[in-house]
Amino acid sequence: MLASNSPKPDVDTRPNVILFYLDDSGYGDFAHNGNPTIKTPNITKLKESGVNFTQFYVTSPACTASRYSLLTGRYPGRSGLGSWVIGPNDKKYMHPKEITLAEGLKSVGYKTALFGKWHLGSPNEKNQFSKETLPLAHGFDQWIGTNVSHDYDSAMLIKSNPLGNTPIAGYEILEKDLPSNIKASESLTGLCAKATMDFIRDNKRNPFFAYVAFNMPHLGLFVSDDFKGRSRHGILGDVMEELDAAVGAIMNTLEEVGVKENTIVIFASDNGPWIKFSNQSETKYGDTRLQVGYATPFRDGKGSTWEGGHRVPGIISWPAKIKGNRNEQTPVSTLDIVPTIFKIAGVPLPTNRTIDGRDITPLLMPRPNSDTLEEFNFLYSYMDNKPSAIRQGAWKLHVRIGSQTENDYGFTASRETPLLFQVEHDLGERINVAATYSEKVRQMMADLERFEVQLKKEGTFWDTEN
Repeated sequence: MLASNSPKPDVDTRPNVILFYLDDSGYGDFAHNGNPTIKTPNITKLKESGVNFTQFYVTSPACTASRYSLLTGRYPGRSGLGSWVIGPNDKKYMHPKEITLAEGLKSVGYKTALFGKWHLGSPNEKNQFSKETLPLAHGFDQWIGTNVSHDYDSAMLIKSNPLGNTPIAGYEILEKDLPSNIKASESLTGLCAKATMDFIRDNKRNPFFAYVAFNMPHLGLFVSDDFKGRSRHGILGDVMEELDAAVGAIMNTLEEVGVKENTIVIFASDNGPWIKFSNQSETKYGDTRLQVGYATPFRDGKGSTWEGGHRVPGIISWPAKIKGNRNEQTPVSTLDIVPTIFKIAGVPLPTNRTIDGRDITPLLMPRPNSDTLEEFNFLYSYMDNKPSAIRQGAWKLHVRIGSQTENDYGFTASRETPLLFQVEHDLGERINVAATYSEKVRQMMADLERFEVQLKKEGTFWDTEN
C-alpha cells in the first residue's frame, strides 16, 4: 500500500476525478469526431470544456490488457497475464502487488468506486475463489458492475456488500447469465449512471475518484426502453445516445452539488470498435444487436494492430485549471493517466517498478518555463501482450500485423521486413515508407528490442510465484 507524508490542507482543494471508459467504442462513433447520424451532445459539451486529444492511444486493442494499463500506467507485458483478455474461468487476475490509480488516490484520502465492468479477474475454482480477483482488493471502496464483458455466459452483475458472500465474501451477485438476461443487460448503462450520481452526492465534501466503466457499446448491444428507436442510426445509435445521456446526467450531478469546477473528467474507450461479427447467423443475440461501430478515419478496429484498434476518443476536462475548447494534436496514451493524476493529487509514484506513462500536466496546463514533455515513445501490444508495433514521434513501425477481419490489406510484416508509416499524415496506414527511411527503421527496431530485453529482465509480479 502507498503512504503519503504530504500534509493535508485545512480546506481540501484537491480535485475529484471521474474516469469514463466506454467498451469497444470507436473514434468515429461520436458527433464531435464527425459521425453524421449518432447524436452525442453531452460528450461534445465535455470536449468543448476541456482538451480533445486527436491522437489518444490505448496499449491494447482488447479489454483486459487495456484496462490493466489504464489503472497501473504499465504496459500489458508487465502484467504476467499472458493474454489480452482473461475470461471468467481463467486462473490469473491482476496481481495484488500492482498499484492502481484507485489505490494511490485512496492512500491520500480519496473515496474510490468502480461502476461498471471490471474484467481484470474473476473468482473461480482455479484461483481458489481468491478475494484478490475483484476490485475491493485493488483500491476501490465500492463496486457495482460486471466481472467480465456482458457477452460471456458466466457474466454476472455483482455489488460490493460487507455482509455478502457470493461469489466470495464482501460481494453479492445481483444477476447471473447476462447474455440471456435481457432486462438486466438493458439496465446496465442506467444502473452505472445512477450509482455514480449517488456516489457523487454522498461524497461531495470529500475528494473522490469514480471509475465509470460502461459495458456498452460492446456487442451484443443492449439499450433501455427509454432509448429504443431514438436514433436514426439503429440500435448502435440508441446505445450511444443512452451513453451520452448518462455522461450528461453525471456531469449535471457534479454541477448540482457544486463540485464540477474542481473535478477532472477523463473520457476514453478501452479500444477500437467491432467492425465485424463472425458467425452472425448463429449468435445468441440475433442480427439486431450486431450493428458495429466506426474507427473512421483509421484502418480496422478492435483486435487489430492497426490504428483503428488503438486510437480512440480522448478528452480531459478540469474547468478550474485547464483551458477548455482545445484540440490537441500531441499524442498521449492511457499510460499517462496514472502519473498525471498522481502528480496532481500528491500521490508519490512507486519507485520499485517501471511506470511507462508520462506526466502530461505540462501539456494540459502549459506555463512559461514549464517542464518539457517527454517524446512520445509508445508500444502497441497484441494478443500475447507482446509488441506488434512501436511509435516514435510521427512514425509507426509494424513488426507483425493482425486484423479482426482477417484482412492483411495487401501487407505483410515481420522483424525482417517491417512496415513503416507516417501516421500523423497517413491516417489509414496505406503508404509503407520503410525502404525510403531505412535508418529510421533500424533505430526504431533497436529501441523496440531494447524494451523487450528490459521487460524480460524486470519480469512480472507473477514470475516470483511460479
